[in-house]
Order: sequence, then C-alpha cells, then structure tokens
Amino acid sequence: MALEDLSELGAAFAIDGELLAAVTYGTGHINDTFAASYRMRGGGRRRFIHQRINREVFRDPAALMDNVARVTRHVRAKLEAEGVAGIDRRVLSLVPARDGRDFLVDGRGEYWRTYVFIEGATTFDVVETPEQAGEVARAFGAFQQQLADLPPPPLAETIPGFHDTPSRLQAMRDAVAGDAADRTAGAAGEIRRLEAYAPLAGALLAPVSRGAVPLRVAHNDTKINNVLIDEATGEALCVIDLDTVMPGLALDDFGDLVRTSVCFAKEDDRDLARARVQRPLFQALVRGYLAAAGSLLTPAELGHLVTAGRLMTYECALRFLTDHLCGDVYFRVHHEGHNLDRARVQLALLDSLTEREDELQAIVADEAPELVGG
Repeated sequence: MALEDLSELGAAFAIDGELLAAVTYGTGHINDTFAASYRMRGGGRRRFIHQRINREVFRDPAALMDNVARVTRHVRAKLEAEGVAGIDRRVLSLVPARDGRDFLVDGRGEYWRTYVFIEGATTFDVVETPEQAGEVARAFGAFQQQLADLPPPPLAETIPGFHDTPSRLQAMRDAVAGDAADRTAGAAGEIRRLEAYAPLAGALLAPVSRGAVPLRVAHNDTKINNVLIDEATGEALCVIDLDTVMPGLALDDFGDLVRTSVCFAKEDDRDLARARVQRPLFQALVRGYLAAAGSLLTPAELGHLVTAGRLMTYECALRFLTDHLCGDVYFRVHHEGHNLDRARVQLALLDSLTEREDELQAIVADEAPELVGG
C-alpha cells in the first residue's frame, strides 16, 4: 500500500499527528499489517499499527471487532482493578475511528483497525529457552483467567468450526478426492501418515460432550509469536492477535501452545530433526500455564493436556496439507511446496509427541498433583 493511501487511512483514525513512514510488519499469514510512524502535534513521534482485516477469512469483521473491543476493555479493567503498573504495555489499545467506531470501512469496503504500538517489545517465531516458554505459557494462562468472567452475551464465533478436528480431517479427504491442484500424488506419504492418526481427531469429543471439558473464552491461536516479550527483561507482556478469541476450549489453547513452543523447529523447517519434543520446554510450558490458569481447569482438562498437544499438532498438519492440496488458498506461501513443508514439520512433531506421551503425562502429573484423570 502506498504511503499516501496509509496517510489518508490514518487521518480517519483519532491520531493527532502526521504520517511520516510506514512499513509492513510481522509474520502473520492472514491480515495485512503496517507499522506507521507519526509526528505528533504535541511533539515527538509515536507509532501505531494499522491492520486490514482479511474478509475472506473473517466473514463478519464488525462482529470480530466487537469481540476485540470487549476483550481488550475487559482485560484492561481487570489490570486496573489489580493495580498493575504499565497497563498500556500489557493489553492492546484500540484507536477509535473519527466516527467513534473501533474500526474503519474504507471506500473499497475493506475493514481497518488501529492499535497503539507497544514499544520495547518483540515477538519470537521459535522458542529460544525454557524460561521464555514458561513466560509465554504464563501469559496465555493469565489471559484465560482474565476472561473467565467476561460478561454475556457470548463472543461471536469469528471462524465457525475453527478447531473442529473431525471436520478438518474430512476437508483433507475432500481435497485428496478433488485434487484441485494435481498435488495428491506428490503428498501420498503425508496423506497416509495423517490417515494413520485419524482416531486422534475425536480424542476430546467424549469429555466435551459430557461437560467434563467445558466451553470457555479461548484465544484459539496460542502461537509463541502471539505474545509480546519485553526486550529488556524477557517478561511476557501482552497477548496479541485477538481475531480468534471466541468460545472454545482451554485444551485447544494449551495444545496449540505445545505445538508451537515445545521444540526448536521453525514452522517450515526442512531439518525435521529439530521438530522433536524438548523435555525442558514442555515442563516449562506446563509449569507456566498451570501457575496462571491451573485453578480454572477441571480434572478432565488437566488429564488431557498431553492429548491436546498431540491433537492441535495433528489438526495443524491437516490444515497445512489441505491448503497445499487445494493450491495454497488460505495460508500465505513464499515458495513452491511451502505448505507441504509446514505439514511435514507438524507430522514430525506429532510423531515425537506420540512416542513420548507417557513421559509427558508424567511431567503433567508431577506439576499437578491433584490430577485425577477424566
């Protein structure tokens, strides 16, 4: 997007300044994100995040933005009540449009939002240390605790069936049958491996159906790079990327955290030896998450933490491979076979999680002595 276009966009938000520069920002697959620097009329410079919401993925952007506004304001109120210092660095701050709404619809019908840029913080695509893993897990656990008493009505479902793993499995099977991009033959080995894991798709259906694993407000995309880390102290500051915050399972959140933070592999790493469970990372994840959210969880949720890690890894492998087979229509790709590379990393990690399932379950039991199964 041209600078003059962003300048016009920025003028439509309540920013009392002049746009100086803007660059694309972040590594997200879905939305278009820009970090914009402004010269403020009161003096000094300040940065903001302008983000275009992908309407192909999020079909009701207005409902999505209502979710985001409700969640950020509720978290801010909780932090204020607790007397937490530096609140502006610990929760996202929406900048309203000049018409008073929390978003803007431009002349092309595109939906935009603006956040205050949180300075002195960064994200990581790959976990570096157990301490960092524990910080990220604590942040997501605290986020879940903060939203446990979010007043009704329920949040809107921004992507229906987002973590419906049986449906994801069926979507892969449909993609195999349709073979729209003529890629099925080249992914035959990965398809067979995913089919071998098919019973895992329904692993949580029984405890959910009997209410032992309840529906909660969940983030639903708990990748390590969705937490801002203080550059000076290494402390986890703020949970970001709130587009999928909606009704969901705490287990899905913990499971996706395991998927993205239990090994040193990049999402598209071609060295699959790196996609192996690291015991210190898993232990730090469990400890950090339970320290913040443990009092919220039922015995059944505690008992299925390891299963959740396997399930979310399986689901993501299904999603990457399905997108590859369909011609890369969902996830942004940067080279041929990119989604196939991503699927292979998830499969390698799933194998490792499965091989060490008993060991990982023992770690959970050690960290949660009240564990009684479920």
